[in-house]
Amino acid sequence: MTPDALFATMPFAARLGIEAVETGPERVSAKLAWDKDLCTLGDALHGGVLMALADSAGAVCAFLNLPEGAAGTTTIESKTNFLRGVRGGHVTATSTPLHAGRKVVVIETEIHDDAGKLVAKVTQSQAVL
Repeated sequence: MTPDALFATMPFAARLGIEAVETGPERVSAKLAWDKDLCTLGDALHGGVLMALADSAGAVCAFLNLPEGAAGTTTIESKTNFLRGVRGGHVTATSTPLHAGRKVVVIETEIHDDAGKLVAKVTQSQAVL
């Protein structure tokens, strides 16, 4: 399945404008353009938008690390640390697997801005279905 096809399975990701950059079992990257409609007061990207980006990239990473015979995955826990606001450009989420078990896949995602500065760090657990 192509990188864009994996993200196309999530209509909300498409609605936000999330674009696949790289997909593979060891690393998944996706980017999102700043848009005033996705912001809070002060023109900063909304934290929920950043979490949706991380969750989408993390879900694809978890899917690519599912054990044989699994039907899919779903987020069961997510922890986000926001480190800076984003008021323009793009943000890029990069997800890597920390643990790929039979029942749970744990993913770590970092979100960076165009200058390469860390915007948020996310750890999420995905149940194996």
